[in-house]
Amino acid sequence: MSLFAVQQHFVHATDFIPVAFRCVILNAWMASDVEGENRPRRFQGSARFLVRTLSSSFQKTAAVRVLIVEDDPILQDSLTRAMRAAGYATDLAGDGDLALGLLRGGGFDLVILDLGLPRVDGLQVLRQARASGCRTPMIVLTARDCVEDRVKGLDLGADDYLTKPFSLVELEARARALLRRGQGGTPIIACGALSYDTVGRRASMGDVAIELSLREISVLETLLARLGKVVSKDQLIESLCGYGEEVSVNAIEVYVHRLRKKLEPAGVGIRTLRGLGYLMDKM
Repeated sequence: MSLFAVQQHFVHATDFIPVAFRCVILNAWMASDVEGENRPRRFQGSARFLVRTLSSSFQKTAAVRVLIVEDDPILQDSLTRAMRAAGYATDLAGDGDLALGLLRGGGFDLVILDLGLPRVDGLQVLRQARASGCRTPMIVLTARDCVEDRVKGLDLGADDYLTKPFSLVELEARARALLRRGQGGTPIIACGALSYDTVGRRASMGDVAIELSLREISVLETLLARLGKVVSKDQLIESLCGYGEEVSVNAIEVYVHRLRKKLEPAGVGIRTLRGLGYLMDKM
């Protein structure tokens, strides 16, 4: 069954299902090892397969997401501005209890953690998070300029340590280093002649840089994370929502249109699947 036929079948047969779920169903159907007319029967009888697909399909669809755990409003604002200027989506927690709740939900690529927190202090957050299996890289911030405190934090699972006052430029550099380490090797994603550095957040075609806005970069990252699969407009909106602004469907269409024009020379296409979303792949 062709992609067009699959698309048309789902648009008409599943219009009562939210678009994001329809995208998951379509991706799973396309990925199944059963061809032709057997696909619908296979899919109808495979509820467990659908649940597994739903669970995995909503992971890592957004841009790099940073959790900032800091109770000082001024420092909160400075950290948020710095991370957003670097192109990262951010979430805030003003106390340790809230931080632990957010970490249990997962979905973060980096945590910036202050030690002097109300309710549950930073060392307890670090200890409990690591004990529960959280492996997200963490940069600890503290006013405690004491070797014993630094050693204790590192022993509890901190990946890096900065003493206040610190340079925001240095914090950004350390964040990039931890994110690079989390890639487990080269951070380059290739598609056609496009190369994308996920740490430096730079796109290029050969030796030529492709100039992209921060919004276009976030959309590109989301599409590359699900290369060859359908991504809904809602998922693209989610990838930008960390910037603290409302993002409209019309805005998403504009970003995709601009991105499409910039990537076509690299042999990368972004197809619009009516009623479903977008699919990026080599042309």
